[in-house]
Amino acid sequence: MNNNRKKISVLIIAYNEEKNIRECLESVKWADEIILVDAESKDSTVDIAKNYTDKIYIRKWQGYFQQRMFSLQQATNEWILSLDADERVSNELRYEIESILSNEVDVNGFYIPRRNHFLGKVIKSCFWYPDYQLKLFRKQFATVTNRKVHEAFEVFGKKSYLRNDIIHLTHQNLKDTFRKINEYSTLQAEEKIKEKKVKPYDLILHPISAFLNHFISRKGYKDGIYGLMVSLVHMITNMMTYMKIWELQNAEYKEN
Repeated sequence: MNNNRKKISVLIIAYNEEKNIRECLESVKWADEIILVDAESKDSTVDIAKNYTDKIYIRKWQGYFQQRMFSLQQATNEWILSLDADERVSNELRYEIESILSNEVDVNGFYIPRRNHFLGKVIKSCFWYPDYQLKLFRKQFATVTNRKVHEAFEVFGKKSYLRNDIIHLTHQNLKDTFRKINEYSTLQAEEKIKEKKVKPYDLILHPISAFLNHFISRKGYKDGIYGLMVSLVHMITNMMTYMKIWELQNAEYKEN
């Protein structure tokens, strides 16, 4: 046993993640501390998690930023690894993290490549890989960006990159994909409502541009039908976001 090894806390926020949480927790059961912040799940998420940790906090959903920040505040160790319930730590990544914990490093945070899956297929195009995310960091140098969606940890000081992947099962079926699109487009619209006024042509041009950017410029075609669907998902998200911005900006319209 290496007595000089630094301790690490894993942070997870969740809501109704019974299909994901066991594999996620299983991949980090080697960690010194696992903190789960659950937003009053109606399924067996918490019951499953009790097999892996006693640091479970039931907290009414207040937003991604608030849940993330609360989880950070509960951590008791120097190093933090942040995961979503649909993410898993590969064995190779675990050993790479263990090496960092066992040695002196002059870095406050590490970007980790993320291996994103769409309907069971690893997507390498559309800028979906390596998709570096700042997931491993020292607690004392970290905070959370205050955003409604796509919030992230921000780390002050020197940062570097790891070689091995987080496995991200982000789109396991289309039903959940379209649910996410609806949720995320609403939050994005609320963030962008104060930007320039949405015009009718924006509802056409922006989604078309989003599709072409992903499928052509970002080479989505290289992943065949999967790359096509990923590009279409991005287009639909873009379209729904602009439609919802228009709706919010024109909320004063009269009902007939």
